[in-house]
Amino acid sequence: MTAYNEIRYNNPYTNAGSLILLSTQTASASASISFTTGIDSTYKEYMFIFNNIHPSTDAVYLNFNLSTDGGSNYNVTKTTTIFRAQHTENDAGYVLDYLTANDLAQSTSYQNISFQFGFDNDQSCSGYLHLFNPSSTTYVKHFISNCNYCHTDSEASGNTYMAGYGNTTNAINAIDFKMSSGNIDAGTIQMFGVVS
Repeated sequence: MTAYNEIRYNNPYTNAGSLILLSTQTASASASISFTTGIDSTYKEYMFIFNNIHPSTDAVYLNFNLSTDGGSNYNVTKTTTIFRAQHTENDAGYVLDYLTANDLAQSTSYQNISFQFGFDNDQSCSGYLHLFNPSSTTYVKHFISNCNYCHTDSEASGNTYMAGYGNTTNAINAIDFKMSSGNIDAGTIQMFGVVS
């Protein structure tokens, strides 16, 4: 890797200080964005940064799923937890709540990273997802995510925190991001390896 691919990074969820850029994908009316190569035993932690994800459909969620067969199937069993904080532009409303309808309990479904956000020209979501030790054949596969979005109706800033694990001791070797409905109209997702 060349020097420009190494980024200094200070994050409370990792003891490492460097990220190595492995791949960048740019959405353009894309049904999904998948990373099917590069997730292996080289790194014990991978980080995915999504930047200005803009949907083609209003009131949708950004979500993800994992694969143990190189992306032929995205159906890893997951147990997760998710909550949000939200505050309106006009200061008239706020919320802090656990999103019981958005968590998973031993489910192979896609997991929501964001809450509902809009498709107005200026609306999007940005954030990151950490995947820990995906090549382990001993432990379940932990992940944690933080996402900020512009809520679809109330013109609010919303922030979701999601965490969980893929309940498999098989190696995870692919990940897929998509909207709960419609395409990813625009935005980028980058995959980094975290230097240990």
